[in-house]
Amino acid sequence: MNKIAEIFTSLDYGPAPESPDVALAWLSAHDNTFGHFINGAWTKPGKTFATENPATNKPLAQITDGTAADVDAAVKAARAAFPKWSALSGYQRGKYLYAIARLIQKHSRLFAVLETMDNGKPIRESRDVDIPLVARHFYHHAGWAQHREREFPDHVPYGVCGQIIPWNFPLLMLAWKIAPALAAGNTVVLKPAEFTSLTALLFAEICEKAKLPKGVVNIVTGEGDTGAAITSHPDIDKIAFTGSTEVGKIIRKATAGTGKGLSLELGGKSPYIVFDDADIDSAIEGLVDAIWFNQGQVCCAGSRLLVQESIETRFLEKLKKRMSTLRVGDPLDKAVDIGALVAPVQVARVTELVKKGIAEGGQLYEPDIDLPPGGGCFLRPALITGVSPANTVASEEIFGPVLVEMSFRTPEEAVALANNTRYGLAATIWTENVNLALDIAPKLKAGVVWINSTNNFDAAVGFGGYKESGFGREGGREGMASYLKPAWEKELKPFVAAAPKAAKSANPLDDIGSIDQTAKMYIGGKQARPDSGYSRPVLSPTGALVGEVGDGNRKDIRNAVEAARAALGWSTTSAHNRAQILYFLAENLEYRADEFAARIKAQTGEDGASEVAASVERLFAFAGWADKYDGAVHNPPQRMVATAMVEALGTMAILAPPSRPLLGSIALVAPALAMGNTVVLVPSEKSPLSMTDFYQVLETSDVPSGVLNIVTGESKVLAKTLAEHDGIDAIWFAGDAETSKMVEAASAGNVKQTWTSRGLYYDLSDKQKFEGDYFLRRATQVKNVWIPYGA
Repeated sequence: MNKIAEIFTSLDYGPAPESPDVALAWLSAHDNTFGHFINGAWTKPGKTFATENPATNKPLAQITDGTAADVDAAVKAARAAFPKWSALSGYQRGKYLYAIARLIQKHSRLFAVLETMDNGKPIRESRDVDIPLVARHFYHHAGWAQHREREFPDHVPYGVCGQIIPWNFPLLMLAWKIAPALAAGNTVVLKPAEFTSLTALLFAEICEKAKLPKGVVNIVTGEGDTGAAITSHPDIDKIAFTGSTEVGKIIRKATAGTGKGLSLELGGKSPYIVFDDADIDSAIEGLVDAIWFNQGQVCCAGSRLLVQESIETRFLEKLKKRMSTLRVGDPLDKAVDIGALVAPVQVARVTELVKKGIAEGGQLYEPDIDLPPGGGCFLRPALITGVSPANTVASEEIFGPVLVEMSFRTPEEAVALANNTRYGLAATIWTENVNLALDIAPKLKAGVVWINSTNNFDAAVGFGGYKESGFGREGGREGMASYLKPAWEKELKPFVAAAPKAAKSANPLDDIGSIDQTAKMYIGGKQARPDSGYSRPVLSPTGALVGEVGDGNRKDIRNAVEAARAALGWSTTSAHNRAQILYFLAENLEYRADEFAARIKAQTGEDGASEVAASVERLFAFAGWADKYDGAVHNPPQRMVATAMVEALGTMAILAPPSRPLLGSIALVAPALAMGNTVVLVPSEKSPLSMTDFYQVLETSDVPSGVLNIVTGESKVLAKTLAEHDGIDAIWFAGDAETSKMVEAASAGNVKQTWTSRGLYYDLSDKQKFEGDYFLRRATQVKNVWIPYGA
């Protein structure tokens, strides 16, 4: 029997090696040593470290470890380039992006081979997935550059963007960040991961060939200290980070109070849900892609397999058989399914987590397949069954070729298991029942949901997570919006508060008449006395006692958050019904306009009629938005549609500004409620009585219990409690710069989304600025659901 006949009989794969010669020649042309790319030129190499081929553990090149001085030079170059770059027409910027895309295509094979050698991923993946998507992002954003002014009127680029990317998709993450930043008119200082800097350095040469203006793109290599120098640099206007949740929290704290824009794409522990009516063979092929693509080193990897109990045994049998056919080997071999992990430290981490999972009761299955001889960072694909949600491997991101399996009985249980995680990046659903798929998708707390497919990405479709998977989006309209800000924000001035006046008498009790003027809090649809048992005086501008309110504490906040979370069904109430309730609120407030105007005058000395009228109008405005601020349907190149669903953030904490006691709260609460959030409100510390009166309006306007809760007290104290509370999904604070910084830093605990005024004056009475997208966008997050179509 000849060799060909033998192959057809055994169906064994033969080797199909990709030559590394061109990539090695490129490295040799640089003497295998690289400096930084700053201001359109290459710096001399400084102190270097080795980047290694993880398949062989042999060095490829020496990379310069960037210093704070290097980062400063890059930032200065980017700052100097910004005025001219941002002043170019969108068409002119788009031509540069188009040129970059074309050059990447022309050198695609070199990029793919270099990426595989530096990262360890199979050449099939870098060649057929990563590099085409890189070019796609630059093509796509060339269009956004030209249409930016039309689609984002009155918005401007941030300025200099600091960008830090991970090692799992080195060039693709670069494209995700640089393309929209340049399209928007920003300039960039980017740090690639220390393990995988080579394709970023090759990209710098592409920028030279495209004749990109000097300083627009700067590449500074280095380790963790280099990244820290970027995030802490005072002349960087926005930070974009992709990486671990732990580092993301550090960056959130480091940027607190600086006014920098911030987007974080962090870790994940994504569920892969298979219902009993699914096409099992297709679901297994999808699962191979979900967890063993890039050796499982994917933030959105489908690492938690949830299988309906009735098909669990059959599914696992088929899965194990399929695992036994996977090929682990040289990443440059086109017939290899699983390449090398990025570094020995990653192999050690994955191995240790697997041991821990077994020690906690999990059963490990690894197929009996050979690993390449001679070392290298290789691991077999692994499956761990018999685990509970509390098992470490079921809750922690492993970031390796390890799948964890659990079963469920009902769709409700599947949703509960899927959402039982601090992450919320992606999810996959397999079922032949389209009604079931579209019922489950909105219930999953994830920024991306794939139906009967997995790991679909496109430049036109936003990508990003919920909860501790971060905030902000990359790709599509949402990704462009992340690199722009309203032009008027750059003109904000500091808020100047009026000096407080003391009470006329030494003892506030002396001013209280025969009728008690102490307002209660409003929690869970009921009036509530403060847990502290203390009250706070509310004074007029002349120092006269107007009334008293409860002095809220940590327990009051706990009760309010519990009530708000119990009312999260508000987000599933139809937008039409939410609109009707907001209209009803406005109507009932207008009935009592004179009373509320008098209360405002008593607290502030100002004529309150105009403020009440503005508050009524603001409620009407957001009632009108409730059923109109919705998503879109994207058309990626695949035979799929991606529906961008606009969803509520969850439970929000809102701390109102000291001025405008009624409108200051309504202007923030109305968009939050319109979008389906529940709210814990701390009204104006100085003049809270307008909002304690407002709960009487709530009680007559069909607002469900717990949707809006009001806790009075000292804003700074309550802000800290709310920012640290894991039951709060987002926090808005209008007040001084010091407390704003504290709120942003404390929010890092569960990576809350934040908006703070940072001591600046936001004129919330300005209808043009604040009756539309500004707060609506901050009160929502976008989930993209990918739906295949066609026979």
